[in-house]
Amino acid sequence: MKPTRRHLLTVLLLLAGYTLFAQPMKRPREYGIRFGVLPTGSLNAITDVPGVRVGQVTLQEGQSVRTGVTAILPHEGNLFQDKCPAAIYIGNGFGKLTGYSQVEELGTLETPIVLTNTLGVPTAADAVIDYTLAQPGNESVRSLNPVVGETNDGGLNDIRSRPVTKRHVLDAIRQAKTGAVEEGNVGAGTGTVCFGFKGGIGTASRKLPASLGGYTVGVLVQTNFGGVLQIAGVPVGVELGKFSFKEKLDGSCMMVVLTDAPLDARNLKRLAKRAFMGLARTGGMASNGSGDYVIAVSTANRIPNVSKTSLDVMKLLRNDDVSPCFLAAIEATEEAIINSLFAARTMTGHQGSRIEQLPVERVVEIMRKAGQAK
Repeated sequence: MKPTRRHLLTVLLLLAGYTLFAQPMKRPREYGIRFGVLPTGSLNAITDVPGVRVGQVTLQEGQSVRTGVTAILPHEGNLFQDKCPAAIYIGNGFGKLTGYSQVEELGTLETPIVLTNTLGVPTAADAVIDYTLAQPGNESVRSLNPVVGETNDGGLNDIRSRPVTKRHVLDAIRQAKTGAVEEGNVGAGTGTVCFGFKGGIGTASRKLPASLGGYTVGVLVQTNFGGVLQIAGVPVGVELGKFSFKEKLDGSCMMVVLTDAPLDARNLKRLAKRAFMGLARTGGMASNGSGDYVIAVSTANRIPNVSKTSLDVMKLLRNDDVSPCFLAAIEATEEAIINSLFAARTMTGHQGSRIEQLPVERVVEIMRKAGQAK
């Protein structure tokens, strides 16, 4: 069969994509950039928290579709039957996150957490409902609370075409796995923009020393916001001449914090607030049009949906011993956001829009001059 012009174009695009993604992507730490004082987990990812899995589906179709789905599962069991303590903190509420009120009221998570684009939230929620109802043991379930967050990728992505389907969401959930998490132009971060550069998915973690409890705090972010970029305290955005109010930089950030520290919903809300401080460290400003949310979950305790007793008994970390987790959340969120920028690559999308990647070599030189890189 003689190849058509469309077939040849597809091959060229695939080859270009292969070349792009075949290039090694260094994380900031490989340039000697450090964030804070606490050690990372072995992967420096949200999946350093035991049992946590992440699945991603990336949609790059034609010239206009640049979006996707990222799913985070706190444990391998049935989340509805074995719920996790959870909390959600709203830093700025210009967003379409669904599932907030029940988490706020009851302090538990009962479904996977899904991230996607703004107009994909209803479809994603419907898919999470399908997934949960189909799980063995949930045959009698008549009410459940899907948690779905979003950012608006309508610059690079033809968001009005609503390309995310239930199958994409279900695939992301079913493909979720432990181990390394891909960053940059993947999943829900495929079409995002951060500080005027290509944003995306980023992740990081902190492993507390045994003297501070030995707990792990992992963070995953979907970066799509503006401000004045700072990296480890260095005013990189100013040096690059690209920042809010000099240019129109706006948007949102979803932050998901998982920990094996035994925290209840009250202290998870406090932990979530500290993640927002990590966003502030990067120069994020939670502008008027920014939807900035933190979803915090503990995997240390399971809350059964059905119990033979009227009492839930669990061990909880005392208030006086929570502070190390707070610092871990701040540092891991800061690093996850910068990781998303270092991993993202230049992208052309809907109506010819083009967003350049962070000029990493120039940034590293700025960091070296400030004494913050090798």
